[in-house]
Amino acid sequence: MNLTVNQIYKSFGEKNVLKGISFSAQSGKALGILGRNGAGKTTLIRIIMQVFGANSGTVTLDGEAIDPEKVRIGYLPEERGLYPKQKIMTQLLYFAELKGVDKKSARNTADKYFKELEIEQYKNVRLDTLSKGNQQKIQLIAALIANPDIVILDEPFSGLDPVNAGMLKNIVKELIADGKMVLFSSHQMNYIEEFCDDIVILNGGKSVLEGSIKKIKRSYARNILEISTQETENALNAVLNASLPFVSKAEVIDGKLTVILKDEESKPQLIKFAAENIPDIDGIAVKEPTLADIFIHYTEGSV
Repeated sequence: MNLTVNQIYKSFGEKNVLKGISFSAQSGKALGILGRNGAGKTTLIRIIMQVFGANSGTVTLDGEAIDPEKVRIGYLPEERGLYPKQKIMTQLLYFAELKGVDKKSARNTADKYFKELEIEQYKNVRLDTLSKGNQQKIQLIAALIANPDIVILDEPFSGLDPVNAGMLKNIVKELIADGKMVLFSSHQMNYIEEFCDDIVILNGGKSVLEGSIKKIKRSYARNILEISTQETENALNAVLNASLPFVSKAEVIDGKLTVILKDEESKPQLIKFAAENIPDIDGIAVKEPTLADIFIHYTEGSV
């Protein structure tokens, strides 16, 4: 399936929240929706889910309007939306029934995720008796209880320790491998890079960048190299003392010798110099911008 968001505009009164958002997403992949607080991410998600409509623009699936009778959407909100005083399995089955799923199928799905998330002992207790992390797991099961075609995860790792985050990561990978379409919103860039092939960055209600993370990174200048060695200070001195004409700057950053070249074409010259003059080299690589670097570059303006 192919989800296409085309020129979405949305305002509330005189406030223009979305100003022509466009992007696409495919089944079997995860798309990262990024933006600072107030950039319009939640409004966009609610339009995709048909909570309310856009002022103009379209959201289509394989060229057709999304039919809720045929396409199921699972949503994990940043803020929990379950009933704290109700027993967990009871409300999960209730949510599944609302989406047209029979109790047997829903229970089988719930049991599967209870086991994977190691919370089988909590099936029949009240939600408010659980820790914050375990409540997050229940919220995830609620999002997946109807076996959705599209899964929207808004800050899914919030409040999870590394062990629980690992369990959730495994489930996200399963969803992608099973051909689900995953829309992933998070400020934790390491998770976006781990799961998403593509991103769209929102700023001021507009989509300011869209596309493949790999291609976006390769579009930046590739004139910064990192040299890993056990003799970092000696390596730095070797480069500085040589006064290489093609080197603009050299310094140690995070334990690696970082060399900024005057142009990309000088990479072979630096590599040759390093091989001949720097002992115990473990590796030489182009330093690409991190996703956090790219995010800051495109969202430094007002939201």
